[in-house]
Amino acid sequence: MNALYSLFAVFALVVIALVGAGAAGMEQLFGLYIPWLAIAVFLVGFVAKVIGWAKSPVPFRIPTTAGQMKSHDWIRHDKYDNPATAGQTFVRMALEVLLFRSLFRNLTAQRFGSAQDGVDVKIRYASAKWLWLFALIFHYSFLVVFIRHWRLFLDPVPSALLALEYADTFLQIGAPALYMSGAALALGVSLLLLRRFVVPQVRYISQPADYFPLFLILGVALSGILMRYWAKTDIMAVKEVTMALFSLNPAVHIEGIGVVFFVHVFLVSCLIAYLPFSKLMHMGGVFLSPTRNLPNDSRARYHRNPWNDPNVKAHSYAAYEDEFREKMIEAGLPVEKTLEEAAKTEAQ
Repeated sequence: MNALYSLFAVFALVVIALVGAGAAGMEQLFGLYIPWLAIAVFLVGFVAKVIGWAKSPVPFRIPTTAGQMKSHDWIRHDKYDNPATAGQTFVRMALEVLLFRSLFRNLTAQRFGSAQDGVDVKIRYASAKWLWLFALIFHYSFLVVFIRHWRLFLDPVPSALLALEYADTFLQIGAPALYMSGAALALGVSLLLLRRFVVPQVRYISQPADYFPLFLILGVALSGILMRYWAKTDIMAVKEVTMALFSLNPAVHIEGIGVVFFVHVFLVSCLIAYLPFSKLMHMGGVFLSPTRNLPNDSRARYHRNPWNDPNVKAHSYAAYEDEFREKMIEAGLPVEKTLEEAAKTEAQ
């Protein structure tokens, strides 16, 4: 049901664009004003999220570790699973952001036997590189598609973008040539969706917030593919609209563009506006996560909590025991000093 709710929501967005930009003739609204509003919401929401995370107190070193920390010279230190310096932490972050290193080490657990049947329960762990591969295909194809679209916003088009476009159509499949990044994006998001349907444990914990962005991105990819290969669109008119978007020029006259273009732009606008308030915000949050961006040097350096309130008097355990020693002894609780030892200490 969670998947159906999300799918219905994406279909509703498609219908809104079809009716608004098609039947109602509101091309200016869907082609310019809604994208501008979406970008404004994205920028404000993104900055607000980052500022909120940056203000969150992190008084302790809490990095996620999966290896031997730095100690004696004769004990091998796992530099990137348990970094001790800022440089090692930077390398760890780079491997995480660029290659999804922690996901590469993902394991799957299989349970054998049942205690109710009198059989010992055994758990076997195995590598699960397929999820890492799906994520890599999805994220890098999305990145290439995003960069490649900048040719519509720039005039003249930089040679680097032209080279990227040439590499993306290197196989020369079909006419116009197939963009491999577009096909890979549709494939990658479909595989991630399929995982949520097929794996019972993942399906059980999946909520509408997990399905909706995947269906929305799939809608963006499919509408773009439809617009390029079947519902032919005037590319010069599209370029004119995108240049108006980039230059904040509302005076451009929009006509002669197929309705599929407005569906595509509307879905992209919804994705942009939705991103700061969704789980997709991990694209910015990963850089501010204290479990990733801090070295594990708690034993090597003394860290004083900068948020300690100077007006709050610390109450040590020794003072606590001095105050409640008799009651602790009566209750049978262990104490560091007996009544006699405490009396001798006071007398001295």
